[in-house]
Amino acid sequence: MDLHTTSTTDLPATAAEILKYAGDTRIFLFYGEMGAGKTTLIKSLCAALGVKDEVTSPTFSIVNEYEGSDGPVYHFDFYRLKDHNEALDMGYEEYFYSGNYCFIEWPEKIADLVPDSYTGIRIHIINAGSRQLTVENIS
Repeated sequence: MDLHTTSTTDLPATAAEILKYAGDTRIFLFYGEMGAGKTTLIKSLCAALGVKDEVTSPTFSIVNEYEGSDGPVYHFDFYRLKDHNEALDMGYEEYFYSGNYCFIEWPEKIADLVPDSYTGIRIHIINAGSRQLTVENIS
């Protein structure tokens, strides 16, 4: 599925469309260069899931937990990981296989640990106010 967003006002509708497309999938991988809008999109996805907490990038903590209307929502940022052993040490499996939503930024840092089924979202910068999103279910 290809989506095009031109402003943050488009994001609530985009988030709803992504969640509908993903169906029962709870693992979401976000690919895109620094500043592409991964965290901004995740904020909209969290809002669509009923998260009332402030959604911020977990760059230094690696994972943030938010309370959604149907349970916890986990937001990961693996950008600063030196190797996948750090993900092993934090017990990533408990999160990934919990059945709860997991939004994962920089999944390429833990490629060998990613579950077999997920929704992948690639964000390409078109210009300062426009992004191309490619969304794909993998199972």
